[in-house]
Amino acid sequence: MTEQAIDTEVLIVGAGPTGLLLAGDLAAAGVRVTVLEKRGTESNLTRAFAVHARSLELLDARDLAEDLIATGRPLTGLRMFDRFAIDLGSLPTRFPFVLITPQYQTERLLHERAVKAGATVLRGAEVTGLRQDADGVTLETRGSDGGTATHRARYAVGTDGVRSTVRDLLGIPFPGESVVDSVLLADVRLEREPAETVTVGANEAGFAFLAPFGDGWFRLIAWDRKERQPDGTVPSPERLAGLARTILGEDYGLHDVRWSSTFHSDERQAPNYRSGRVFLAGDAAHCHSPAGGQGMNTGLQDAANLSWKLAAVLRGRATDALLDTYQTERHPVGRTVLRTSGALIRLALAESAPTRALRGALVALGSHLDPVTERGARMVSGIGIAYPAPKGSHPQVGRRVPDLRLTGLRKPADGGPAAPERLYEALRTGKFILVSNDELVAAEPWADRMVTAAPADPHGKLRDTVLLIRPDGYVAWAGIDPGQNELRTALTTWLGTPAQA
Repeated sequence: MTEQAIDTEVLIVGAGPTGLLLAGDLAAAGVRVTVLEKRGTESNLTRAFAVHARSLELLDARDLAEDLIATGRPLTGLRMFDRFAIDLGSLPTRFPFVLITPQYQTERLLHERAVKAGATVLRGAEVTGLRQDADGVTLETRGSDGGTATHRARYAVGTDGVRSTVRDLLGIPFPGESVVDSVLLADVRLEREPAETVTVGANEAGFAFLAPFGDGWFRLIAWDRKERQPDGTVPSPERLAGLARTILGEDYGLHDVRWSSTFHSDERQAPNYRSGRVFLAGDAAHCHSPAGGQGMNTGLQDAANLSWKLAAVLRGRATDALLDTYQTERHPVGRTVLRTSGALIRLALAESAPTRALRGALVALGSHLDPVTERGARMVSGIGIAYPAPKGSHPQVGRRVPDLRLTGLRKPADGGPAAPERLYEALRTGKFILVSNDELVAAEPWADRMVTAAPADPHGKLRDTVLLIRPDGYVAWAGIDPGQNELRTALTTWLGTPAQA
């Protein structure tokens, strides 16, 4: 057995979408980051197919959205049950749809970005021990060859899924329950392609979902109300085709099953996303039913929230207290997703006559109430998520900013790309964005960590408003025609002591 010490600033355990987005962000900010992944090779097993609007905005801020969209199919609506549909086509975003693409496509792009930015990804490294002290975190790993290694960093993040080793080593509980058991998964080929990109059905026999990989294979997810089987059971092709016929009305000539299994779906949430110098994100922090397709998306948004905060603290531009806001901002979001996805799956799988009657009433009501469906679309897509704001703050503080058209953008001190014309291009710098109609000389001392721009419409809604936008696209601070002292105070609070006099 061999042992070696590897020094880095942040250790990330788990090379799924959450961990890879976090690693790419930190590496792009100049932070030394190492990802430890237990799997020896990249997996082509995918659970997630839906990439929602807010996640696409975050990927746009990393110049990845268009590449990912090219791998899948955009849908402007999600059909829930038989009649109720959520319309995404009118969402106020550059991406008014849900993208249907297998999770491994998202992982591939995020992995390429992270490595290109300088992150190290170590595969075949299973975490077996964790210690932390006032100065850092030590992780012990075991390789596929039986060798051991010791890794030391200032912070660590567990993005290692529902069965998180990091969470277990920290002793953080994961309370919750199984929301549905004996769920069948299979990758299949079809003789006849369904009319809709995503085919969903629920009736007295159970529930079924059919989505394309984009390469001729389809993922079938099904739940049989009458027959339960333990996790790991391999369903026969005949049973899969029978469930499709019974629930979806047709089996589409299902054949060539390349992989299938049975699993159960839990809804759980860790009470604390932080323990000292170690954080949890993605499925390690929360898991829930697949209804609404919010799992991977919530994890990506966890990573986008945490990454810039870790970078700011590591570079001495913020105190450790900023890291506590990860819990206060993201834990309520995880709780909301658990509740909404749990309610959806329980209605979809309703067994009792009263619950099925309630489902019918809600479907009939919701399909005729635009505010209800619009609010649901905003929450499922992620663009309706807002964070708590201090009492007395401007109404925009804590809210997501849409893709503003910009003009007069001033590059950060270290250069950066060609002057962008919209907000999410400007966010590709990884820096704060100050949007104002005025020439703000007071902002010059922070030019190394912020870009300034004016809204393209100087007479629009932002005529007298100054917005300080965080690297994750949320408003950190806003003021109406603020004085220089007020602006300097806000910039010092969020960006730290200025580098220039």
